Amino acid sequence: MLGRIRFRYAPWLAVLLALAATTAQAASLEPFTADYQASYLGMQATGTMSLAPEGGNRWKYSLAIRNQVADVSQNTVFDEHQGRLRPLSSSDHSAAVFKKKNVDATYDWKAGTATWSGDVKPERRGPVKLQPGDMDALLINLAVVRDLAAGRPLKYRMVDEGRVREMEWEVVGKEAVTVGGASKQATKLVRRTDKREMLVWIVPELPVPARVLQRENGMDTINLVLRSVH
Repeated sequence: MLGRIRFRYAPWLAVLLALAATTAQAASLEPFTADYQASYLGMQATGTMSLAPEGGNRWKYSLAIRNQVADVSQNTVFDEHQGRLRPLSSSDHSAAVFKKKNVDATYDWKAGTATWSGDVKPERRGPVKLQPGDMDALLINLAVVRDLAAGRPLKYRMVDEGRVREMEWEVVGKEAVTVGGASKQATKLVRRTDKREMLVWIVPELPVPARVLQRENGMDTINLVLRSVH
């Protein structure tokens, strides 16, 4: 998760870290700040994610990951419209010793289009036509927790960096995880593509994932362990 290593998977990074702004029992959004111990290919890092009200039914989700070689910050401003989380704007800033990348997005729901600017290929600047229910990677994962609690299908359409992708999470069982020295029962979710596998452990009483693991080509690349939520 440490940045876009090779600067091509920020949406995956968002998927990894953003899997809850609500508890399994509650559908309403609640502010939080969560601290994670992180590692990327064995290199230690720190991670922080937060959700804060912006006023006028708007919320801001923020993510920061840092270690000695990479620095990533992502933000999405969104509202809740007809029971759905709807992206309004986002920014994605990644820096490493070998490359930097900055991308900004605007989701114009009146025009029904999404556009991107900054370090993005011309063919991915948009506009991309929006459909009701479309979300960016962060908001999909806020919705996952709600839908998991309600027993709804975990299938979504992600519109991010000029691309449209169908996303689906699968519940693969229950596992015990340790949070703050205490053992808790978690629901384990997985999402797979040809090269990547993402696993997430969600504890009902926690507003954020207890653990997140990404694998690429069979190798563990990112591991996040929750330290505290406040």
